[in-house]
Amino acid sequence: MRIRLAVTTVALATALAAGAAAPAIAARPASGAPMSATPTVQDILGRLPDDVVAGALIRRDGVGATAGPVTADAYLRIGSVTKVFTNTVVLQLLAEHRIGLDTPARRYVPEVLPEAYAGVTVRQLLDHTSGLPKPAGTPGPADGPGWQLKSVAPGDFLRESFAAAADEVPPATPAAQQYNGLNSLVLGLIVEKVTGRSFTAELERRIIRPLHLSHTSLPAADDPALPSPHAEVYLDGQDVTEQSPYPWAEGGMISTAADLDRFLTALFRGRLLPPAQQELVFEVPDVSNGVDNTNCVKDPCYSVGGLMRYQLPNGEYVWGKTGSRPGWDNGFFATRDLRHRLEYSLNPTGAGNDLPYIKALVNAGLAD
Repeated sequence: MRIRLAVTTVALATALAAGAAAPAIAARPASGAPMSATPTVQDILGRLPDDVVAGALIRRDGVGATAGPVTADAYLRIGSVTKVFTNTVVLQLLAEHRIGLDTPARRYVPEVLPEAYAGVTVRQLLDHTSGLPKPAGTPGPADGPGWQLKSVAPGDFLRESFAAAADEVPPATPAAQQYNGLNSLVLGLIVEKVTGRSFTAELERRIIRPLHLSHTSLPAADDPALPSPHAEVYLDGQDVTEQSPYPWAEGGMISTAADLDRFLTALFRGRLLPPAQQELVFEVPDVSNGVDNTNCVKDPCYSVGGLMRYQLPNGEYVWGKTGSRPGWDNGFFATRDLRHRLEYSLNPTGAGNDLPYIKALVNAGLAD
C-alpha cells in the first residue's frame, strides 16, 4: 500500500520537551467533542487523520494500531533513531577494549577531526558534550529538482562543517550538552577505522542479524528505494518518497515498528551489552544544558547510549529517541523496566506542528 501525502522537509525541530505535560491536540477536533485532558492512544488515533497528520502508525506493548491509510507493517525512514544503533555498536567495541571511552577521538580519526578538537573524547561524542560546530547545510528544495536524491559523504560533510567554523574557538570539553549529528558521523568513521570494515557491515553483524531484524537496514547513499509497504510522500507536488539515506550513521536507517520494538527490548534487557556498558546506556552527563539544546529544556537529557530521557506527567522518567526524515516523524520510548513501550510514526502534512501529537501519544502510551 502506498499513501499520497503532502509533506515539508523540515525535520522535527524540537523533540519531546523533558518534563513537559502533553498539550491538548486541538481545542475542538473536527469530529466534534473536545479531546480529553488525558486522552488514550485510541482517543488520539480516533481523531486522525486531520489537517496536520495524514497517517499514523502506533505499536504499544507489542500491539499495532493505525490511523489513515497506513499499514502496521509499513517501512519507515527512522532518521535520528539511527543514533541509538550507532552508539550501541560503539559501546560494544568499548566492551571489547577496541575503543577507549575517555580516549581522544582524534587518535582514531586524525584525518577527520581538526587539531582544535584534539581534546574531544569518544564519551563526549556519545553524549553530545563534544562542542563540535554546527553542521553544514544539507540538500534541500533550494538545490533544485532531484534535491532529495543528492547526498554528501560523511567525511566531506564533516570537513565542510569544520571549514565553516574555522574562525570559531572550540569550547572547552566537556562542553555543555548540545545535540549534534556530527558526533554520530565521527563515531561511524571511528567504527570503520578500528574494525577495518564498513559501518554498515558492523551494524548488520552486531545488531541486525543477531536480533533477526529482517526489515531493518542502512542503505547506501545512492540507494533511494524504500521497500513496500510504505507511505508515498510529496513535497510541493514532487514525490520525495525515494530519497538518499546519506545521513548514514546519524540518520539513514530504514526499519519497521516491530523491528524497532525488538531492538529496544533487547537493548533495555542487556542482551546487546555487558553490564558495565549497559549502565552507560542510561548515563546522562552532569554538565550544563546548551542554549540551543532545546529538546532537553532545563537539564541535559541525552545519555551515553544515545537515548533521550523524558519525564511523564506522573513524574516517571522514560527513555527513547525521536527521529525525522522528510515525510516521517517517528520514535520509540519505554519505561526502564519495559513495563510499557511505544513505537510511533506520523506522516505530517506540513500544515502544522505535530509535536503535540507526539507528546500526547508518548504520555498516553507509557502510562499505566
